[in-house]
Amino acid sequence: MPQIFHRSFNTLSLVSIYGSVFAVAGIGWALSVLARSSYATNIGITREQPVPFSHQHHVSELGIDCRFCHTSVEDSSFAGIPPTSTCMKCHSQIWVGSKMLEPVRESYKTDQSIPWNRVHQLGDFCYFNHSIHVKKGVGCVTCHGRVDQMPLMWQDKTLLMEWCLDCHRAPEKYVRPRDKIFDMTYERKDPDEGRRLLEEYQIKSKMSCNACHR
Repeated sequence: MPQIFHRSFNTLSLVSIYGSVFAVAGIGWALSVLARSSYATNIGITREQPVPFSHQHHVSELGIDCRFCHTSVEDSSFAGIPPTSTCMKCHSQIWVGSKMLEPVRESYKTDQSIPWNRVHQLGDFCYFNHSIHVKKGVGCVTCHGRVDQMPLMWQDKTLLMEWCLDCHRAPEKYVRPRDKIFDMTYERKDPDEGRRLLEEYQIKSKMSCNACHR
């Protein structure tokens, strides 16, 4: 019986098989890179807002504490967006005629919330509680970055599960004294401070799925 396929088909078959393996691996690698890119995670992307609120100006230049606006961050699962009345505590006296602040004045007059665009958005399947992280010594900078240097707010971390787990696996690398939670410039000087705080604040590494997925 004559040979149907030329011997070169043996080589082509091997190339196809191995090529498919490398192609699948390459696609997997590309998807992994894409999932961690700013395109997918929104890192560094500023959101257009009704009012161009500058954390850099209010925090760094004016020295306003985070809790002045985010009043519930120590007691609630949400940090909270300040009501317009908080803005008007100052802006009823300064920059009263600013066109840029017209949405703030209108919101105060009509008692209608300013439609801010959310910057940090976790999936509906994720549970995150601000208050417990604050009480356990996790600083604002750890998750939100140097907010005091942001003219407009952007997301500083990926918010991917692997990023959360990095802290949950080794919390001693990230915790700080409670009186330094809102300090944007805090730097650890004592290398043993993390382990000491784990005991002092009774921090236990939460690695079970239902810690975050409820």
